[in-house]
Amino acid sequence: MESNFEQNGQERAVLVGLNADCFTKEQIATDETLEELEALLETAGGFCTAKVLQNRHAPDSHSFIGEGKAQEVRMLAEATASTMVIFDNELSPGNIRALEEIIGVPVLDRSALILDIFAQRAKTKEGRLQVELAQYKYLLPRLSGMGNSLSRQGGGIGTRGPGETKLESDRRHIRERIYRLEEELEQVRQVRSVQRERRMKNSVPVVAIVGYTNAGKSTLLNKLTGAGIPANNRLFDTLDTTSRQLTVSDNLDVILSDTVGFIAKLPHHLVNAFRATLEELEYADLLLHVIDASDPNREEHIAVVDKLIAQLAKPGTPVLKCYNKSDLVSPEDIPTGEDIVSISASQGFGMEQLLGAIENALGQARHHVVLCLPYSMGGQVETLHNNAQVKNVDYTADGIEMEVVLDDILYGRLRDYVKKEC
Repeated sequence: MESNFEQNGQERAVLVGLNADCFTKEQIATDETLEELEALLETAGGFCTAKVLQNRHAPDSHSFIGEGKAQEVRMLAEATASTMVIFDNELSPGNIRALEEIIGVPVLDRSALILDIFAQRAKTKEGRLQVELAQYKYLLPRLSGMGNSLSRQGGGIGTRGPGETKLESDRRHIRERIYRLEEELEQVRQVRSVQRERRMKNSVPVVAIVGYTNAGKSTLLNKLTGAGIPANNRLFDTLDTTSRQLTVSDNLDVILSDTVGFIAKLPHHLVNAFRATLEELEYADLLLHVIDASDPNREEHIAVVDKLIAQLAKPGTPVLKCYNKSDLVSPEDIPTGEDIVSISASQGFGMEQLLGAIENALGQARHHVVLCLPYSMGGQVETLHNNAQVKNVDYTADGIEMEVVLDDILYGRLRDYVKKEC
């Protein structure tokens, strides 16, 4: 088995985590976060040879885990023929340099590994711009301390993205590149803004799918809309936002948007770089929080997503909790409530209940009707275009016929001009 990894050129890594008394809950490494780090490594194409969890009162200012423990990791890396060491914590440039000198192989931290996965996954121009921006923001403060890591050009995990010549340029050049990337992403935001205004004019609500990475968001989008996007059992499979129209009922169409999966200890610069994608949350009318019901750490992962929703979504946006993969657990293991739905996206279970819950969560009754307005009420045409979903307009001898989906208020105002209910 091990020889196959070597033959395939697969990177072999020792995973190391530090649990220090002075760390916050987000900073500490545990057996569970090391397991997640292993899943991230596998997603990046690597193989875990060993795991080390170190407990200390405080991190060592020089070698982070202490020189003695670093020597142990060096011997472990040699014994397992490992090509790198990856830390579950975020390391300073000085830590990286000191650890590489002691251990003798490249050292990465969790953030660098996540960035590497993002570099592999980004397919669209927007996604690649966001990844490059995040990589530069991560690397800029680390240039003086990256040591041997910078000498490897595209040699595997942690080296994808900006090349050696760019990284060895002066800081001014990199800051200029960051500025240009931010400008390009601002243009992306403006395009999104125009598209969003058009949707708002058409009165089409936006439902954003959010959730912990690998919770089944893309599988759900495919099941509901036939989007045909890849939905694999691996972390960060979706980086580029996919939006599709979904007919919820005869009276309601929505735009359903898939977003990048959240994860514990997601680097701040990564959240900031992906705001052009994640700002869909800010303008969403409803958030569909997809939860892996079978996840042994699901409560912790729900808390991670709830925290990021609080950061990114507009206050008061309704959230519908959608417990996916419910076919893998007992019914009593899933909470119940008005804002909770139990489904299995892969098996197609619970889709009708989900659509009903989406319609209820969006709050207002909507009416699908054909109006016949006299020409003297021509001003109402613009009102309807701005505040209802206009499906068709026909100028006839009898008046302006409009097929529209409108809310209770407009329906009450124009009830006398309803030609037929659809």
